[in-house]
Amino acid sequence: MSRSRPARFAIRIGAMASKEVLHIVRDPRTLILAFVMPLVLLLLFGYGVSFDLERLPLAVADADGTPASRALVDAFARNGEFTLARSLAPEEAERLFQRGQAVAALVIRPGYGRDRARGQAAEVGLLVDGADASTASQVLQKASAIARAEGLRDLPRGAVPFEVRTWTRYNPTARSAIFMVPGLTVYLLALGAVLLTALTIAGEWERGSMEQLFASPVGRVEIILGKILPYLALGLVQLLMVVAVGATAFDVPVRGSLALLFVIGFAFLAGMLGQGLFISVVTKNQLVATQAGTLSSLLPSLLLSGMLFPIENMPLPLQALSRVIPARYFVHGLRGILLKGNGLADLWPDLLALVIFAVAILAVSTARFGRRIA
Repeated sequence: MSRSRPARFAIRIGAMASKEVLHIVRDPRTLILAFVMPLVLLLLFGYGVSFDLERLPLAVADADGTPASRALVDAFARNGEFTLARSLAPEEAERLFQRGQAVAALVIRPGYGRDRARGQAAEVGLLVDGADASTASQVLQKASAIARAEGLRDLPRGAVPFEVRTWTRYNPTARSAIFMVPGLTVYLLALGAVLLTALTIAGEWERGSMEQLFASPVGRVEIILGKILPYLALGLVQLLMVVAVGATAFDVPVRGSLALLFVIGFAFLAGMLGQGLFISVVTKNQLVATQAGTLSSLLPSLLLSGMLFPIENMPLPLQALSRVIPARYFVHGLRGILLKGNGLADLWPDLLALVIFAVAILAVSTARFGRRIA
């Protein structure tokens, strides 16, 4: 009994996929690139790259020397965000900044304790090293919060201050790992998917095994699907593994739907695998494919996806360029699912953009692959 054309099509794809699975299992480099590298980089970046500043060296110039002034100094050192570098005269602060021995200097003028006891406004100076704008901004925020809390604590009896309450949603402790891990997930998946496909298929061009496939009755679409599907499944396993490690090691929440997470991940991985396929077809050389795959996936995913820098703060030409970077949409979608619990109603534009890119790059790669066969 002869099989139908769709059945033969599926059988050929299955045969190609089985061959590719055997290649993956027998090649330790592929397994290392797929499973070991993402975990190592995730832990390295997650623990090593942090925007949370603690134990900032703080110099103190206490010209008042009263219990009230010492209580203010203790308030700065109590929570561990600042460490007392040394006491100094106000004019010595600049020299400490030049030597890198302090990032800020707390200057308490004479009369601070008297003014506090009378319920009057007591002025305190804070000199900040502004060479690093990010550090200076965090120092000012932390110091302002500590001073405000200290001022409210010692108000005279009977005083009724106004109260300001703030709520920080999704990341109340402002931990950089919560913000970084979803972006790192996208970065690692993009790098791994592009390199795996580019290296594997380029290697077959170099070894001449691709010509053997051309002589068989398997069509180019069947070859492409048979080679991509195993790596697509491998990428979904990577996604699950990285999210699980992020939730376990860095307490990244998973507030949204895992099904939606895998749907968006599927679309993103399909596009990245298509990009790797296109690189391998164009270069036909593993060395060149490695370089092209790294440059085309590493830099855009790192710099133009919003992983590290807000896209809104970029120049308009770079904002426009970021619109063709798939990692931009996956970063936004992944953060929405994990941190905010967003659903399809919020994330359908990201999913649509990823699907369009995947379809376009796979169509171009298939057409290019066909011309090379001819």
